Amino acid sequence: MDRILKAATVVKQAAGEAELALINAQTLRPLAAEEVYTFRLAACDDQVDRDFERFTGETLEGLATLFVGKSVLMDHTWRAESQTARVYAAGVEDSGGVKRLILRCYMPRTEQTAGTITAIDAGILRECSVGCAVRRAICSVCGADQTKTCCPHIPGREYDGQLCVMELDGARDAYEVSLVAVPAQPGAGVIKSKRYGGAEAPETDGPQGAQAPDDTLLLAQAAQELEEKRYGGNFT
Repeated sequence: MDRILKAATVVKQAAGEAELALINAQTLRPLAAEEVYTFRLAACDDQVDRDFERFTGETLEGLATLFVGKSVLMDHTWRAESQTARVYAAGVEDSGGVKRLILRCYMPRTEQTAGTITAIDAGILRECSVGCAVRRAICSVCGADQTKTCCPHIPGREYDGQLCVMELDGARDAYEVSLVAVPAQPGAGVIKSKRYGGAEAPETDGPQGAQAPDDTLLLAQAAQELEEKRYGGNFT
């Protein structure tokens, strides 16, 4: 499955001795506490999100391992000059029955990073987007893996009283975390085209899954192009 983007939130993180030891495992020279700025990202969790997708607990555990050492970028720009911070530790925390991936990040305190640090402290930069990939996307209605095939069920719709949700299972890769003005996670709503990579299947289950009219073809194609840019294309 190609790149997935999910919203995350920035919160404060103190840099004690234990944290500093983890940070220095990522550096070429030991850094003192006063040289670094640390923060936490409350990243993806195991709840159904606005894409009508949810990560399994096992996937979150796998992503925690994969995200250590990954870069924190600005606006998903995959260039060296966009590197702003780095993930030095990660784990899954359980709060009120919700499992959440927490990424702990650091950046050096320099003239170049002073503006970013000020923006984070002031609550201006507090939205993030986490990019990762999973091995399987399992339909909660029929159990079909959308990376291999494409069932007729649309995430967010109900079938015989059961809400269709895609279970994101099996951590495959972690790409980066980005500080963004608008998180990449879209608003509520679904489009006909799916993005998981399996062969498209016709929708034949009645009014909810009726074939789209001809005059919506261009809209569907445009939406598909947007999905490809978000999940499979290059970020510029």
